[in-house]
Parts: sequence; structure tokens; C-alpha cells
Amino acid sequence: MSVMMFPGKPGNIYYMDSLAFPGGHLAGREAAASRIPLGKTVDVLMTNPPFGTDIKIEDPATLDMYRDGVARSWSRSRETGRLVAGENPVSAMAPEQLFIQRAVQWVKPGGRIGIVLPNGILSNPGPADEAIRTWILENCWVLGSVHEAGVNILTSLLFLKKKTDEEIRAAAIAGRQPDYPVFMAVAEKVGIDRRGNPVYERRPDGEVILEPHVDKSTIAVHGRERNVAVTRMVKAIDNDLPEIAKAYKAFRVKYPEPGLDR
Repeated sequence: MSVMMFPGKPGNIYYMDSLAFPGGHLAGREAAASRIPLGKTVDVLMTNPPFGTDIKIEDPATLDMYRDGVARSWSRSRETGRLVAGENPVSAMAPEQLFIQRAVQWVKPGGRIGIVLPNGILSNPGPADEAIRTWILENCWVLGSVHEAGVNILTSLLFLKKKTDEEIRAAAIAGRQPDYPVFMAVAEKVGIDRRGNPVYERRPDGEVILEPHVDKSTIAVHGRERNVAVTRMVKAIDNDLPEIAKAYKAFRVKYPEPGLDR
């Protein structure tokens, strides 16, 4: 079950099962079906699906919605080494696997997706994870992947751009996916430790580094309100992500974004 939040209009919060959408029984699904139908209105989708514990999606009706994509069993041919789809339908899937397809379904062609995934989906050699990576490449342009090393579960932030039907057909006709540069980075520090406590930048002697921070507030002077800015020194958070964002912008200057120009 997920609570979907979309900005732009008051109360745009929907209480529903986003994997079962547009089905399901929760109260928000009808309003969501009208406001945010799959593939019609959503330009950007960001999600952190549940993973890291033994959670499985076993409802046959939900799995049936994804059997044309990721909800399939796979093995590797001994003769050719290629992936082979199994004849028997899968009876359970990890939710993060289904959420990949659901996220792609929800955005418009050319829409962008940011999704947090366990590293195994992007790196495990098994046929199931390889098949999901193949599905991603067939249906999306991979804009970037940022590996997070400083959290409890090794994760990656995967950034995708949904292909148009024409782009998918062009690759199918060519018999291969086109080559293009993909931004990749490792975030060794993300501002917090494994327990969620803040991590600060330190000098070689161990002293915490302080940096200026501007606070804006309103004060009354002779009965009139004035906006003032007060600069104070605060502990500097040790976080690689702002620098990675800058590096991505520089990467895009050198390598324009693939696919549909939006």
C-alpha cells in the first residue's frame, strides 16, 4: 500500500494501493484515476519503494497486471547463455521489482523517474535481476545512477526517462539498444550515519568544521516590520549529494540528455 502525493492542487494526496491502481479498494483510488491516470499527466515521479525485509507481493490479481513486463520467471539457456522466459507464472515478486514497472507506466513518454533501489537489482548476475535490467533498458533511457554507500542497506538512486513508443520500436527494429553516456557516482557520505544521526565535516585534527548560515526573520522596529538576515556559524553537514548534483549538471553540458527533447 502506498500514499501517492502529487503537487499542484490542494489536497492532492491519495490513499490507495499504487501497485493495484487503478484497482484496489482504498478510498483514494477513484479520485486518483480521474486526476493522475497512468501515462497521461505525470511528468516527474519520485519513489522509495519498500525493500530490505521479507516483503512479497503474492496477490494473483496484482501480479497479473505486470506479467507483460517484470513479473515473469527467467532462466538462462545452457546452449546460448541467453535469458529464457519460463512457462509457469511467478507466484510472488519483491515489491521494488513491480514498482519499477509501475513508475514507468505512470509517467508520460519523456517523463522522468527517480527511484531508490537495492543494489542487487542493478548488479546481481542472476537471470531474474538481469531480466529486469533488460526491461529497464528497453523501456527507458538511463540518465544516471548514484550508489549510496553510507546507509544500512546498499542502495542506488536510479534516474530514468521513459522512452516513446517510436524509440522503443526503433531499438527493436535495430535489434539492439543504442549506446549513450550514463552518469554514475558514489555517495560515500549522505549527511547521516546508519542510525540516522547527522554526520559533520571535520578537520584532520577532528574538530568539526563550521560554515556560515543565513537565517531570515521579520522583526518590529518602531512599530514597523522589517525583514532581516542574520548570519550564524553552524556545523557543516558531510554530504556528497550536493557535489554530485553539480557534477551531473556539468555532465549534461557535455552529454545532452538522450531521447525525446522535453
